[in-house]
Amino acid sequence: MSARVGVTSTREVNLLAITRFVLRHRLLVVVTWLVLAIAGALTASRTINRLTNSFSMPGSAASTDARIATLYHYGVQDPVVPVITVPAGTSVQAADVVARTARAFDAAGRVLGRSRVIDYANTADRAFSTRDARTTFALIAPRPSNSLSSGPTPAQTQRAVTAMRSAVPAGWQVGVTGIDALSNTKPQKGTGVLVESMLGALGALLVLAFVFASLLALLPLVVAGISILTTFLAVLGLTHITGISQIVEFLIALIGLGVAIDYSLLVVTRWREERAHGRENVAAVEAAMASAGRAVVFSGVTVGIGLLALVTLPVPLLRSAGIGGVLIPLVSVAVAITLLPVLLATVGPRLDWPRIRTDNTAGRGWTAWARFTMRRRGTAALTGIAALVVLGIPTLSLHVGEPRTSSLAHSGPAHDALATLQDGGVPTGTLTPIVVLTRADDAAAVVRRVSGVSGVHAAVAPALGGNTAASTALVTVLPADETNITAGQDTVRAVRAAVDGDARVIGVAGSGASQIDFIHDVYGSFPLMLGLIAVATFLLLARAFRSLLLPLKAVVLNLASLAGAYGVMVLIWQQGHGSTTVWGVPASGAITFWVPVMVFAFLFGLSMDYEVFILSRMREAYDATGSTRDAVVEGIGRTGRLVTSAALILVLSFLAMSTGPETDIKILATGLGAGILVDATIVRCLLVPALVGLFGRYNWWLPGWAARVLRVPPSPLHPERLGARPEPVGTR
Repeated sequence: MSARVGVTSTREVNLLAITRFVLRHRLLVVVTWLVLAIAGALTASRTINRLTNSFSMPGSAASTDARIATLYHYGVQDPVVPVITVPAGTSVQAADVVARTARAFDAAGRVLGRSRVIDYANTADRAFSTRDARTTFALIAPRPSNSLSSGPTPAQTQRAVTAMRSAVPAGWQVGVTGIDALSNTKPQKGTGVLVESMLGALGALLVLAFVFASLLALLPLVVAGISILTTFLAVLGLTHITGISQIVEFLIALIGLGVAIDYSLLVVTRWREERAHGRENVAAVEAAMASAGRAVVFSGVTVGIGLLALVTLPVPLLRSAGIGGVLIPLVSVAVAITLLPVLLATVGPRLDWPRIRTDNTAGRGWTAWARFTMRRRGTAALTGIAALVVLGIPTLSLHVGEPRTSSLAHSGPAHDALATLQDGGVPTGTLTPIVVLTRADDAAAVVRRVSGVSGVHAAVAPALGGNTAASTALVTVLPADETNITAGQDTVRAVRAAVDGDARVIGVAGSGASQIDFIHDVYGSFPLMLGLIAVATFLLLARAFRSLLLPLKAVVLNLASLAGAYGVMVLIWQQGHGSTTVWGVPASGAITFWVPVMVFAFLFGLSMDYEVFILSRMREAYDATGSTRDAVVEGIGRTGRLVTSAALILVLSFLAMSTGPETDIKILATGLGAGILVDATIVRCLLVPALVGLFGRYNWWLPGWAARVLRVPPSPLHPERLGARPEPVGTR
């Protein structure tokens, strides 16, 4: 059976109708996309300014946070920690010094907009001074906020330092530290989204120049630029309906760049191939859209399915990332199936110059690799599986939380202030206190109860400094370990267990408690979410490939490559093998709690892109020859360079994304880049051809009952046509 170009199949007729429609209305299509892109460019800064950092959490800690915010008018985020060191021979516990440090902390609080303060003056607790009694600190609560980063900006921190310096004698050293102050140590040194996008685009241009060896290398970048700007415009509209997270800015700029180029690369390569086989230009466009265009549509839908899962989660940041993220593949697909055919039909032939390389034949190197893999398919399959197992093993030790303080900053004023406290015996857990809301008359009893809990450094309940309100009091528990790592979270659980069922306690709050609730509520339902996405993807691909085995294999391999990506994140960031060398950031001790979910949502669909590209071509070749061997050789030979180049472009985009200052974004970019790299090499170039070769004719089987459910023609089992050679796809 020869491959057809009239494209009479019902699965292709709608796409062909769209192609012919846009070709008849070329000017309208071009003007429409130009207007949308220009509008997106003109409003991009406004869009970015409307993005939010909303990160309210699910769980009991969130309820307690809300209660405290109502009663005390402040948010239970990690506090700002001003630090004062006095000269040698002076003690911060002396009465006159205590009064002066209290005035200095109050001055800092006014600058930082504090609602309450805890220090040595209102607790008389030596936990608020170092062993040598030369340094003291305070905990200042931030303004009410649901922001992920609610701490002081570098400018606010500097003003607080200036205010404290004015309130103390000459020779006293002052500084400000805290989780947010440490996180904000280097933001001004980041490359920024624009520079990161330019770096990603430059890398993509180099890859495209190698692939096409002609001016066609510019075309996917044009399509990507229009897709990105239009997506920003669409996000602007969404911000008037719901809050959209700031992380979407990075996702659109860099994932959007990679996805749009991937789709363009697939269509342009197929168009070139059709022309090389002698088709007239418009006919080549129609044939490319009927085959590669259809693969693009299915790829976009699979990416969208993974992202839609985020919409179901009870976390604004993840939900809004899902909503905004879905626009990335949808807009890219829309541009690829409407504007790209018009560009190919008009300026395409002129851009295909100097035509150093053509696509008349499959790549020799990839064809040879496919034949080798087919001859050694058993060995290749075992090698690929072993590699995935090795990469996936570190996933078993994955700990979700927040990076420890040592990975947030290792230089600068905030780091120096923290180092002073640590050298004086103050544990870093002090920066992430646990807050217990109690009845005012029972606060002292609760302090005594939690003080003896394992892992607790100190517990205080000052009556002054805004720590009581409406017959309630706040007990502040200072853990020895930061509550964003395993040991600190164990302390949070122990404190919760100690006060569980105590009628005097209204609730337990703090960043550590919120993280524990997030992990329980989000990751507790993660297997169900994963299962639903896997089933939806299976059904979509079963319809696309007219097979039961191919989509099952695709889903299993995607999950395996996801485990490999998690393993790489654990090795590089949690354990620190390479994070310092490459990014100058020490081991984080934990993977940011929202990153694994985000990596799953994006990576599941992005990885499936390559599966769709390869298997669509294999299915087409098998329908033409009836030979699995020839289908694998044709599929890998035709798509090997394409998939590798597309993956390299995405990896370069994520590498550019990792140059940003935020450790969280670096971890996210590393996970996505590692997943794409593992998927494009071990999975698509090794396991896919090997396993398809092993399964033989069962790859292409779709029984009648399944075909009726999926509303596609059945694909019965046929004997293999050994030795058949596929005619060039696209010929009559």
